[in-house]
Amino acid sequence: MSKTAAEIVKLARKQDRLTALDLFEQVFTDFQEFHGDRLFADDEAVVGGIALLDQKPVTVIGIQKGKNLPENLRRNFGQAHPEGYRKALRLMKQAEKFHRPVITFINTAGAFCGIGAEERGEGEAIARNLLEMSDLKVPIIAIIIGEGGSGGALALALGDEVWMMEHAIYAILSPEGFASILWKDGSRANEASELMKITAKELKELGIIDKVIPEVMQERALTHQEIIAQVRIELVYTLKQLCQLSVDELHKRRYQRFRKY
Repeated sequence: MSKTAAEIVKLARKQDRLTALDLFEQVFTDFQEFHGDRLFADDEAVVGGIALLDQKPVTVIGIQKGKNLPENLRRNFGQAHPEGYRKALRLMKQAEKFHRPVITFINTAGAFCGIGAEERGEGEAIARNLLEMSDLKVPIIAIIIGEGGSGGALALALGDEVWMMEHAIYAILSPEGFASILWKDGSRANEASELMKITAKELKELGIIDKVIPEVMQERALTHQEIIAQVRIELVYTLKQLCQLSVDELHKRRYQRFRKY
């Protein structure tokens, strides 16, 4: 039985969803985390490092939410500061230097909008990531695993392929924000979510994303281990295809993918 967009929004925000660190540890092997942007601080809302996938080195980067209140406070509820995006870019440029594919896992309501983040160049950090990712010389796969909110999500989602979990959402702003702007009434968020085309199924039909990772099979909710196994299979297969392309072919394909919007 298909779920409404409002129901999927609630599922995307559940605290028991797989996190970026869960996927780093279980999809890959030998994960080694790196810290800091080498400019200001280490933003714990963004995590990343190197790992092995099918015995081949890859760079993995994710936006991390917590599974309880203390973890969410530590991770700033998955809302990255500019230092987080700069850390992600540092890891992507390192991946380019050593010819490692980049895989990103995204779960954020949006970038942190505090005064300090704005003073330290939040908008510039996001824009810089988009500019650099568009020309990165290695394959990029981006996966929305929960919420994919606004520029905070897009800053890690400019990939050769963009995938979504079945119960994830991807939008320019939250349904609450949409309702507040359109109707001056945030309580109409459920109604807004049905209008916004933010679910994986809708975005796949529109050509915004390339693949949906199932979370339900024959009306049975898949276990985390089943989802992880599927993600691993899809990543291994797709990276084999992308790694066969030349840098010029990668850039042309990436350009055409986003230009069609």
